Amino acid sequence: MTETQDILIYDTTLRDGTQGEGISFSAQDKILLARRMDAFGFDYIEGGWPGSNPRDMQFFELAAREHFSHAKLAAFGSTRRANKTVDEDPQIAQLLAANTPVITIFGKTWILHVEEVLHTTQEENLMMIYDSVHHLHSYGKEVIYDAEHFFDGYEDNPEYALRTLEAAQKGGADFVVLCDTNGGTQVQRLMEVVQEVERFLDCPVGVHCHNDCGLGVALSVAGVQAGARMVQGTVNGYGERVGNANLTSIIPNLHFKLGYTVACQQNLQDLRSFSLDVDKLANITSSKKEPFIGASAFAHKGGVHANAARKVAHSYEHMRPESIGNQQRILLSDMSGGSSIALKAKPLGMDLDEKSPAMRSFLTRIKALENKGYEFENADASFYVLLQQHFNGMEDPFELVSYRTISEVVRDGNTNISEAVVKLRIEDNPEIRMTISESSGPVGALDQAMRKAFSAHFPALKKVNLLDYKVRILQTGLSTDSTVQVLMKSGDGLSTWWTCGADSSIIEASYQALCDSFRFYLLGGQHLGKSDD
Repeated sequence: MTETQDILIYDTTLRDGTQGEGISFSAQDKILLARRMDAFGFDYIEGGWPGSNPRDMQFFELAAREHFSHAKLAAFGSTRRANKTVDEDPQIAQLLAANTPVITIFGKTWILHVEEVLHTTQEENLMMIYDSVHHLHSYGKEVIYDAEHFFDGYEDNPEYALRTLEAAQKGGADFVVLCDTNGGTQVQRLMEVVQEVERFLDCPVGVHCHNDCGLGVALSVAGVQAGARMVQGTVNGYGERVGNANLTSIIPNLHFKLGYTVACQQNLQDLRSFSLDVDKLANITSSKKEPFIGASAFAHKGGVHANAARKVAHSYEHMRPESIGNQQRILLSDMSGGSSIALKAKPLGMDLDEKSPAMRSFLTRIKALENKGYEFENADASFYVLLQQHFNGMEDPFELVSYRTISEVVRDGNTNISEAVVKLRIEDNPEIRMTISESSGPVGALDQAMRKAFSAHFPALKKVNLLDYKVRILQTGLSTDSTVQVLMKSGDGLSTWWTCGADSSIIEASYQALCDSFRFYLLGGQHLGKSDD
């Protein structure tokens, strides 16, 4: 195997991926994704099944006006129906009407499906495959034949399974793709079968794997090592049941680990942002645990790990995270050591001595707070405030005198009204400033009341808005005495940041997180936040 071997990447997110639970794209969404996939460097984009639903019909109408600089757009469908001619099958006509350069059709390989699902004969199934491929090929289309349930069919009757591939090849298929549709094939067996098919066919072979045994990526990579030149999959592993083979793992494994050439390799530094963009359009929360591109993929929590990663990154990282658009992250917890704190503080503009007495006392403090329920690994703004307080002696420019919240439910109007009263002493002014505010919830009322109290002295805080709010119960079994952890996202229109609080009272935990958000902004920390996209 050499680096000159080109592997074609065939994306089926817009068709197979939408069969996943909770995944849905509008026709315009699919156009936006197709543009992104083309720019990223995918070789084939499967757009959908023309005629199967109005959305896919609209997509192909819109796609006809698009110009793709690299990718080839594919329409997807099936072989002709049993006991009908190709000319009589409206589905075949719709595939041609989609006006795509590539048409991908699937056919039956497993005798069980031929006889029990299609209710036809083995010979008729072979003719269905041949006729369909030959007909589409005669129109000058590049034809990719997906052998559905191939590995199950091969185990049942290898001779017949190979005959179905032969029928596609004789019809003029440009690629024959072996599909592990049920996702149950094991890695070694898949490699053996792919090698057998490679010896049997003259046309190039591809693989299409599902993740039902958690092996979708491993099977796809093994298929390439066994001789396949095309890999089908979806971005982020979307797909029916537990999903298809995940291209965001397959591609970096093929290129970085095995040295294969893929057309998108010059864009792999954008792989993480690409993955996040697709999740965003799908309205799916991105998985932190995703290999390569997940937020946790290069995160270090233990003090020993963080210390070693700081000194020699590859001692605890299998590759440079920047190669796929990710970054090293140092997480903070009660397992953190001085090296973790110093490494985490550096991008926040603070150079700390990990062996100083101040560091030792800070470790004691942060571990005590973590034990109470604070979570600093996902609340960088609260961590920054804590650093400033401990190492730079930062003091609040305000003093909380008291606050209270009252909630009222108006049954007739079916509405909730919450009122918050806040009393603050600002800086050295002995005068107590009292503000009152109402909102639909107590946290919103508290936020608005605090903002009013601050506004006269700190007008810049008018730009700060509460954007997201998460609550987590940390100690189960304690009923209403459980510790509540609050994570709060704030922003000023240009950047965003997270703060945290913890207490047995959800209002007090929220107050702590709100105060940290204001402290962070007043310290000028907003330039350290994330870009507000």
